[in-house]
Amino acid sequence: MTEALWFLPVATPIALWAALSDLRTMTIPNRAVLALVAVYALVGLAVLPLDAWAWRWLHLAVVLTLGFGLNQMGAVGAGDAKFAAAMAPLVAPGDIGAFLFLLAAAIPVAFAAHRLARRIPGLRRALPGWASWEARDFPMGFALGPALILYLALAAGGAMPSTM
Repeated sequence: MTEALWFLPVATPIALWAALSDLRTMTIPNRAVLALVAVYALVGLAVLPLDAWAWRWLHLAVVLTLGFGLNQMGAVGAGDAKFAAAMAPLVAPGDIGAFLFLLAAAIPVAFAAHRLARRIPGLRRALPGWASWEARDFPMGFALGPALILYLALAAGGAMPSTM
């Protein structure tokens, strides 16, 4: 619970940056990925026991490996894979199942919201040139970023299984 309180205010702007960038350009900047990794490296080192902090780097490696495999199959973009990997260490080991459930719920909600939003002429005029309006693919950062924010907010409030 305490770690989520520390991660939430510094990870939120980065997660929003990734989501908005993916909507605008259909890419998640490497700088956003590196910024989130830096958040874990610095804040995590300050708030987690050293052994727990070190072991969570394995989460990043596992998710990155899986993400690159999915990217090679054409299932996800490379930026999505890298951002998901950067998110992984911020999820407490006891919360992984609950986080995956939350992400599984966030993806169709974000997809439906995006597909609905791009059909609204006034919104398209207000946000011209967004690549995701015309893209066949879905900007997964629009689901990943909010899922991380929601997870950290729930964990900070003690609403995740391992934090109750």
